[in-house]
Amino acid sequence: MLASVLIVALAAVGLAVVRPGPVAGWLGEDSPSAAAQSPEPDPPAVLAGADGNAPLPTPEGVRAALEPLVRAAALGDRVNVSVADVATGQALYGKGQDSPTVPASVTKLATGVAVLAARGPAYRIPTRAVAGPAPGEVVLVGGGDPTLAVDKNGFYPGAARLDDLAAQVRKALGATAPTKVTVDSSLFSGPVYEPGWDPDIPTGGFGAAITALMTDGARRDAAEARRTAEATNHAAERVPQPDLTAGRQFAKLLGLTGAAAEVKRGTAPAASGATATDTPAPGAELGKVQSLPMVRLVDIMISDSDNVIAEAMARQVALAKGKPGSFAGGAAATDQVLGELGLPADEISLADGSGLSRTNRISPSLLTDLVTLAGNGSHPDLAAIFGGLPVGGWSGTLDERYQAAVTKAGAGVVRAKTGTLSGVNAIAGLVTTSDGRLLTFAVLTDRTPDTLDETRQALDRISSALAGCGCR
Repeated sequence: MLASVLIVALAAVGLAVVRPGPVAGWLGEDSPSAAAQSPEPDPPAVLAGADGNAPLPTPEGVRAALEPLVRAAALGDRVNVSVADVATGQALYGKGQDSPTVPASVTKLATGVAVLAARGPAYRIPTRAVAGPAPGEVVLVGGGDPTLAVDKNGFYPGAARLDDLAAQVRKALGATAPTKVTVDSSLFSGPVYEPGWDPDIPTGGFGAAITALMTDGARRDAAEARRTAEATNHAAERVPQPDLTAGRQFAKLLGLTGAAAEVKRGTAPAASGATATDTPAPGAELGKVQSLPMVRLVDIMISDSDNVIAEAMARQVALAKGKPGSFAGGAAATDQVLGELGLPADEISLADGSGLSRTNRISPSLLTDLVTLAGNGSHPDLAAIFGGLPVGGWSGTLDERYQAAVTKAGAGVVRAKTGTLSGVNAIAGLVTTSDGRLLTFAVLTDRTPDTLDETRQALDRISSALAGCGCR
């Protein structure tokens, strides 16, 4: 079933990437039944499948194509690059390739691979409601789903919904009326903002307080955020205490008003077994809803560069590995999982899962090793990492790039994750050469001048050069 969802099809010869079909409702609980739907046509190709018989570029050919470009002034004085062949893993070019560099949002590639390996593509994050210590009291227990919606008007298509959970609770309580809501967001610990984040991150619309319970990625107004997502590059005002906001929304759905609708944090009581009455025992589960599968959460995280989802994914890695659900726990667990996959964990040092922290360090060669591992067929579950990668000149953060004459060779054949902080610009992903050979590349720069458009074009010229040549 997962194979029908993935946008990347692995074959022995390489990858075939196709244009996504309708996004709304993918694998969500609101989707019409399969019997009620007419078959959808096969999606048209965006990136052609790699030719397994295509000639391999030579290191000398790649060096000749790239050396003049990596010295561009717009890239600053610290440009670290790695290029490799996906099918064989052979390194084709390196310049500071093993040097840990500030990666910005390219970090999400590591987070995505780690969570797919640790949880699996089909895993869903639960949000539960349990009986409180007194009749009518309800504890809303956060499981770390950042996409949880209040109702059908949520920000993320197909997300789990609090109104569905409230309906389950009312049915489970029977004749007992709800009287109080407590929120248990204790699954996540530590600071809600990473200390290495720039001061404007909490208020700038791209980050939020990271709690185990939230709705709509902590957006204050999901409907407004949906309307303005494209214009604002997905920036939106966030609430300062996402778990309490979610609790108040849930209390309202249960019909509580006034003082009864106020919520506080607490801990869900341990389940104590059945009682002799019809009233659910403290700790008894009253209802549960589940997130979209991990494969979809990773897809959204990468395609929208969603920082809040990324931090939630890092914590899922931590929880899967028995570590605290915190920034530190997620970073340590991600390092551990990448090491278990055989990647050089000494070339990555993380403080968060989104790339907002300037204390993150990743080497370009680790990124190309990671993409190779996900794309060579040895770990099929990891291929989901490619579904959300923007396509040059077509989608996501690459939608308006690869338009100039010097970069148009990369349009439609580069699929990559970008990263941007002030003074930091990065890109890493896949490119198909003119001969049909699939390569992976990573270019990280963390001392760039204040020339964003020129810097991005300089980065794009590197991958476009790979796209436009056989490099032999």
